[in-house]
Amino acid sequence: MIGLISATAAGAAARDRLAAAWPDRTRVYEGPVKDAVRAAFAECEQLVCFLATGAVVRLVAPLLGDKTSDPGVVCVDEGGRFAVSLLGGHGGGANELAVQVGELLGAEPVVTTATDAVGIPGLDTLGLPVEGDVAGVTRVLLDGEPVAMDAEVAWPLPPLPFAARGTHTVRLTDRAVEPSDGEVLLRPPSLVVGVGASRGAPADEVLALVEDALRDAGLSPLSVARLATVDAKREEPGIVEAAARLGVPLMTYSAQELTGVEVPNPSDAPLSAVGTPSVAEAAALVRGGELLVPKRRSARADGHASMATCAVVRRPARGRLAVVGLGPGARDLLTPRATTELRRAAVLVGLDQYVDQIRDLLRPGTRILESGLGAEEERARTAVAEARTGQAVALIGSGDAGVYAMASPALAEASDDIDVIGVPGVTAALAAGAILGAPLGHDHVSISLSDLHTPWEVIERRVRAAAEADIVVTFYNPRSRGRDWQLPKALAILAEHREQTTPVGVVRNASRPDESSRVTSLVSLDPATVDMMTVVTVGNTATREIAGRMVTPRGYRWQDTSTTSGSAAGQGQEGAR
Repeated sequence: MIGLISATAAGAAARDRLAAAWPDRTRVYEGPVKDAVRAAFAECEQLVCFLATGAVVRLVAPLLGDKTSDPGVVCVDEGGRFAVSLLGGHGGGANELAVQVGELLGAEPVVTTATDAVGIPGLDTLGLPVEGDVAGVTRVLLDGEPVAMDAEVAWPLPPLPFAARGTHTVRLTDRAVEPSDGEVLLRPPSLVVGVGASRGAPADEVLALVEDALRDAGLSPLSVARLATVDAKREEPGIVEAAARLGVPLMTYSAQELTGVEVPNPSDAPLSAVGTPSVAEAAALVRGGELLVPKRRSARADGHASMATCAVVRRPARGRLAVVGLGPGARDLLTPRATTELRRAAVLVGLDQYVDQIRDLLRPGTRILESGLGAEEERARTAVAEARTGQAVALIGSGDAGVYAMASPALAEASDDIDVIGVPGVTAALAAGAILGAPLGHDHVSISLSDLHTPWEVIERRVRAAAEADIVVTFYNPRSRGRDWQLPKALAILAEHREQTTPVGVVRNASRPDESSRVTSLVSLDPATVDMMTVVTVGNTATREIAGRMVTPRGYRWQDTSTTSGSAAGQGQEGAR
């Protein structure tokens, strides 16, 4: 919850804007400012104070406890010009909150955290539990002195300026060790604990079993990714509560799936009870990994029979592949999610000209693997291979990576041994449509006229189908020096079903500095003026040119209650519901 505190009318106005935008995230604190800050500081994870920074410093100073538990605090000045991350920039999330508040209020976010200032990710912002001398090691990194990385397990991390040796160390480990002087421990979620339990097994017994198993094996509870069990125990209270108290999710698998897992200690008891000869070991091993703790039983002080079993597995390292759409080229059409993924990647793979578009967004130390046109399949293979080594990889493409871009070859190459994240982007068709007006206001289709990889017979069949169905068509790859007859042929097919005056939009380099566009017609379009940097959108029989813009009507004027009910085609389609 975010506590909102203000003292003036202007502050209250800005406060109310945040409260209206985030009704489920915010709580307004009224009354004397001192009392409001004190109450919000005790009750909220974050505060936004519409007060001077000096005033907030004096108000929160007596309340400060520990940086790991204090809330993040953001100050917004009276004029709403700046959103200042004042306290808890990383641990309290104030840096990110300052950016969000700035976006909503139109204020400039002010972040003074040293790592953010130089583009290095903070060791406490990597999404992993962290222990040790974070401030000391970070200071050494910022001073440019060597800090060694000791990775006992592979895990995808953003780029950090580590050296082979150094006076200070960052250790990536799931072992239950204490950090030494000048050392930071990062805890990857590398452990899976399989759990079996009889009906009514107490949560304390399950939890004690898991904790004892980890301690005896020298493993850190902070590296437990999840508990796992059989579907039949999905709602077993002792297991559910143990997972909740450990702060990890509970995953369940069918008895059939667990039966297929080879384990060292099968038993008849679970086979008769839930239909699989192993629960704990099989549930821990079902997604692969190294068995660190074979099945062990709980011990009961009252001498009664054990009611729980567990086993611990170190799961295989999984690299991370983000397939990122960069949009049509304009920086303001690059999505915030895409920017986040680019800054998260330790390895970037892409076409050289696309790499140049976003090179300034990459963190220092990002390894860039760029290549030219024609090497698409090689780029896909390279990206997947890098992810399989446990790296955080971003594979970039223009527009949307899933539309005539890199997602298809990459996912055809990848298997389930890596995590894949798709980041959508604004396509050339959408960017061109916005420039032309509203040509895509009704059903539409995109067709590539490149017959380098698709036989022309297939392309022509699709063009003819779109023509007969009276669908707006956007042509990608319409014409090149070696392919000059396909666009005239496609236009001729459309002309068999549409008037010669049908509007046609031509956009070259949509959203880029040398963008150009025009609206013409089927009969007037000269294909020789089109090239590979152009998309061509041909309207349907209802498309009109209005005030120089292409408009394909949706037919709102025809709608009434009887025609709109039950016609929803999907979320976000205004007027379709």
